[in-house]
Amino acid sequence: MDTKNESAGSIKVGNYVVFDNVPCVVKNVQKSKTGKHGAAKCRIEAVGLFEDKKIIKVMPASDNVQVPIVEKKSAQVLSVQGNVANVMDLETYESFDLEIPEELQGQVTENAEVVYWTVLGKKVLRQVK
Repeated sequence: MDTKNESAGSIKVGNYVVFDNVPCVVKNVQKSKTGKHGAAKCRIEAVGLFEDKKIIKVMPASDNVQVPIVEKKSAQVLSVQGNVANVMDLETYESFDLEIPEELQGQVTENAEVVYWTVLGKKVLRQVK
């Protein structure tokens, strides 16, 4: 798995985390210092990158959280069939299919340059250049 560990206390809004094997983007972080001998706690609200599933975790700030390693790469669109684009990576010249997300429907055309992310071994189309 392409992840690294980071302490929950150092997570900020906009960071990426893995909760329940789902890569997520952090939307809200609340830190609270409890009593005289209690440890600080973090309440992390995150939304899934692939499906808009909201996950909330409360944990000690010293606990480790898995952070996915996100690779951002460029590709050229070779062909479009329905909501699937056949693209070629501009570095490795590897060809593969990517599903076109709803917000990019109609923007992805042949010969267009796109940005895709590789997260936990899954490739996702993110934007049209």
